[in-house]
Amino acid sequence: MSQNDQFIAAQGGNLRVRVEGPQDAPALVFSNSLGTTLEMWDAQAARFSKDYRVVRYDTRGHGGSVVSEGAYSFDLLGGDVIAILDALQIEKAHFCGISMGGFTGLWLGLNAGARMRSIAVCNSAAKIGTPEAWNTRAAMVREKGKAAMQELADSSPSRWFTAAFTEAQPAVVQTAQSWIANVDPQGYAGCCDALAGADVRDQIARISVPTLIVAGSADPVTTVADGEFMQQHIPGATLVAVPASHLSNLEAPAAFDEALAQFLRA
Repeated sequence: MSQNDQFIAAQGGNLRVRVEGPQDAPALVFSNSLGTTLEMWDAQAARFSKDYRVVRYDTRGHGGSVVSEGAYSFDLLGGDVIAILDALQIEKAHFCGISMGGFTGLWLGLNAGARMRSIAVCNSAAKIGTPEAWNTRAAMVREKGKAAMQELADSSPSRWFTAAFTEAQPAVVQTAQSWIANVDPQGYAGCCDALAGADVRDQIARISVPTLIVAGSADPVTTVADGEFMQQHIPGATLVAVPASHLSNLEAPAAFDEALAQFLRA
C-alpha cells in the first residue's frame, strides 16, 4: 500500500486506486492483468506521470480491491472503471490495459467510447483462451484455494516471460510470482469466469476510439496473430509488436513505453 492509495466505491465494495501526476493533465488509466496488482505498472507510472494524471487500480478480486462473491463479468469490470472516472471527476481518459485489462479496454471501447480518449489493448485478444479452460481453472482455484494460487505462481513464468528473461531477471519474475500467489482465490476465480464468457470478435468493428494494440512477439497466450485480428477489424487501429512474452510492460519496458508514448502523442 502507498500513501497515494485511495479507495473508491464500486458495486459491492471498494476498489484500491492510486493517482499520480498533475491534477490538470489528461488522465491515463492503467489496468492490470489476471493475477497481478497495480504495482505491475510502477515503471510506466514513473514515466507517464510527468505528463499525465496516471490512475491505476487493482482489478476487482485482486490486491486491495473488493473480492465480491460469485462470477464476474466484463460489464462489472468495465463498470468499475467508469465508477473510478466518475469518483475522480474525469470526463474522458486514455486507457491502457494488459491481458485481462486489455479486454476491459475493448469493453470500454464498445460500451463507453464517449468516456475514452483512446484505448491501448496490450497482450490481449478479442477472445482469450477457451471457456472450458477458464471454467476448469476457476473450479480448481475454488476447490484448492491458496494451494492452487501457489501452483499457478510456480508455473506462471513460462506463461508470462521468455526463458531468457526469467534467467536474466529473477527478481522481477519472483515479484510477479508473489502477486499471483497472494491473489484471493475467489477473486481470481471470479475473473476467470468473466474471461470464460468474453468474446467480442464479431463486435470490435464498432470500436471508433483511437486504438493501439501491443503484442509480444514471443507471447504464447495472446499471440501476434490475435493482435493482427484486432488490428484488421478495429477501424484505424495501430499494431506494435515488442520483443517479449505475455507481460510485455515488465519484460520490454523501453519498447512498451515508447509504443504507448508515440501513440498518445499522435
